[in-house]
Amino acid sequence: MPSYDLPGSNSKMMPRHHAAAFSNGYPRGNTFDISPHKFQPRTLTPAQRRRNKLLVRLCILAAILFVFSLWLWPSSPVASLVSFGLLSAGGAPELETVRYYDLTTVQGTARGWEREERILLCVPLRDAEAHLGMFFSHMRNLTYPHHLIDLAFLVSDSKDNTLKVLSESLEAIQADQDPKQPYGEISIIEKDFGQKVNQDVESRHGFAAQASRRKLMAQARNWLLSAALRPYHSWVYWRDVDVETAPFTILEDLMRHNKDVIVPNVWRPLPDWLGGEQPYDLNSWQESETALALADTLDEDAVIVEGYAEYATWRPHLAYLRDPFGDPDMEMEIDGVGGVSILAKAKVFRSGVHFPAFSFEKHAETEGFGKMSKRMGYSVIGLPHYTIWHLYEPSVDDIRHMEEMERERLAREKQEEEKKKNQQKIKEEYSDTRNEWEKDKQEMQNLAAQPKPVKDTQKAPSRDGLAQPHNQQPGSGNQAKAGSGNAAQGDIKAQVVKREGNAARQEGKAVQEGDKRAAVGAQDAPKANPGAAQQVGNAAA
Repeated sequence: MPSYDLPGSNSKMMPRHHAAAFSNGYPRGNTFDISPHKFQPRTLTPAQRRRNKLLVRLCILAAILFVFSLWLWPSSPVASLVSFGLLSAGGAPELETVRYYDLTTVQGTARGWEREERILLCVPLRDAEAHLGMFFSHMRNLTYPHHLIDLAFLVSDSKDNTLKVLSESLEAIQADQDPKQPYGEISIIEKDFGQKVNQDVESRHGFAAQASRRKLMAQARNWLLSAALRPYHSWVYWRDVDVETAPFTILEDLMRHNKDVIVPNVWRPLPDWLGGEQPYDLNSWQESETALALADTLDEDAVIVEGYAEYATWRPHLAYLRDPFGDPDMEMEIDGVGGVSILAKAKVFRSGVHFPAFSFEKHAETEGFGKMSKRMGYSVIGLPHYTIWHLYEPSVDDIRHMEEMERERLAREKQEEEKKKNQQKIKEEYSDTRNEWEKDKQEMQNLAAQPKPVKDTQKAPSRDGLAQPHNQQPGSGNQAKAGSGNAAQGDIKAQVVKREGNAARQEGKAVQEGDKRAAVGAQDAPKANPGAAQQVGNAAA
């Protein structure tokens, strides 16, 4: 082939038809290859294509199942985990430290135990060590599910071991082997209010201390409620620690009425000499025109209290309307409520109703709470025939009367003991006399049974100094023996009669001495115990 190399050059001459191909400015070279398979994409094998399709289908199915599980179980922690804590169970935005509650689900219903509605049980305590054992025995017997009941205690102004005994009792019931015994959340709150009124009956229920005492008790209740009420509580139950007897089903019984505020009737047992029983809680009542007129005449800060002669309100009291055989479900609308046992819906307190620590319509604490509930349009109901029993605490007058009765009892027992001693002494003396008489009688009978020597009647002179005639009738000796025997028996009978007379005289003397002692005791008894004089005199008679 012809050469196209330039003269003096070692390079070959490019053909003319190639010149245009390399005129684009790129360096020329002999590495260019226009093979058709160089730029063609690599193809997958059929097995790889089938595997990829299967993986895609499995991923789609897993995604569908996951979304369905989130819709089926919205409360699952997986939902919150997947959403990185930004979504709640309902799908609303949520942070980890924020809790959301729907208060429309905690309104309180008539069958709360079936809907698992939670109850907050509030108990104010002050020097209550002696009553805690009885209180926790009631708590163990409540039939409402214990895990749905949260306990809240406020210990204030206590001088005894209330806090220690309370902690021990709670630990015992929470560690009980019975799974139905432990309660839900438990709160113990300590707060003193400077309460200076003593806890004895005379001080607590004295008229002079009522206004200030009621206001401090209202503060204690409000502190306890504000610290313990949670958004998930549907009911609030207030209970005094010194309730002696109450039905185990009291929570269900009161809840069934489905009222905003409801209270039972409260009585207390009494000793037989005081009548056996008595109305206790007089703070549950209906308003009266007389009471309203009385309230208009009082100062702004005055507090009307029931059961005292200083305030004659003439209100119908729930306690006095009790019928032991009446229908326990009978309802009565009331205006004031007592604080021994109150069941109220939690929404009542959430709406702003509380226990006024001031004069609200001339009332405070629980009675003011009833008035405020009525003012805000809530139902306030009392059950006149559904009764619980408060512990009997004797007053000062009761204690004095009991001391007087005890003195009378001791005097009566002493008198009876002395009477028994006298009777025993008489019995012993009479028994000794009878024994001696029996011995003497036996000796005399033995003596009479012995043969006596027969005297010679012929030689024996007669009373007139003349000797008896020698010739006597036959049998005259036997007559003499019989006469002497009769004389001996007569002497024995005379001695027996004499001893019986002595024994009778001794017995009569002892009886007279016993009567004298009884009379002396009857005269001394009025000096020691004037109230028992008549009884002692009757016993002596």
